Amino acid sequence: MTDINEDAGTRARDAIYTDGITALKGAFSTAWADAMREDIEAAFAEAVARPGGAVGRGPNRYYVEIHPEQLRGFADLVTHPWVDAVCTAVLGPDYEIVELGFDTPFAGAVNQPWHRDFPMPEVTRTERRLNSLAFNLTAVDTTDEMGPFEIAPGTQFDDEPDFEHGMFPPKSRYDRYAERAVRKYPQRGDISARSALTIHRGTANHSELSRPVLVLGVDAPDATNADKHAMAVTEGYWEALPEQVRAHLHCPVVAELTPIVQKHTIEGLVMGDA
Repeated sequence: MTDINEDAGTRARDAIYTDGITALKGAFSTAWADAMREDIEAAFAEAVARPGGAVGRGPNRYYVEIHPEQLRGFADLVTHPWVDAVCTAVLGPDYEIVELGFDTPFAGAVNQPWHRDFPMPEVTRTERRLNSLAFNLTAVDTTDEMGPFEIAPGTQFDDEPDFEHGMFPPKSRYDRYAERAVRKYPQRGDISARSALTIHRGTANHSELSRPVLVLGVDAPDATNADKHAMAVTEGYWEALPEQVRAHLHCPVVAELTPIVQKHTIEGLVMGDA
């Protein structure tokens, strides 16, 4: 595991407030990432076989939310020193883990419209304070043919009076995002952290391979993204978690898990190539 010094959180916070995104290379081993992919593929097979188990994010592209117990490396991830340092620096010491899921663009996935993942919170608009983070971990070594994630750095504070649903900028603004666009090519074991308000999109997958990406969503105490999610843990799993995890995991503790029916749809992403 990569050594993390005490300045890591501050540097990450500065990058997220400036560019909207930052990353740590080699946070985990490739073997850890391969186990993550196995768990993602098993969860996708289960989810796609039942109504509401997977939600479309455009042609041949799906999002699935999962319970922490479906990911063997969940505790490793949320106790990683860099993840904790970034969450603390950006969101404060009482940050809350609210989402665990994955996006998978399959062969034939097309360009998504430029978007942010939810409307800008009022605290961001009026105080320029970011109160949530999205961490991403790729399950494969990304190549250009796989439809890499594309992001427009510095757009996390773009205001959206004319954004459809508060998330989709009009095509008249696309030149701004195209000029800033940076494609990301993460490799297995890397982690990125970003504001989901930063304008971004998935690009067309011209390969024959899928490109699964794990998503970990974390809120400051005043954010409300937990309302969009439904993860839970069983009593035995909860008791076995380190106290560091329990302190930040504010989800129901249940006798038996119920398969998640996806809540977090993003209007517009079913529209195809934008």
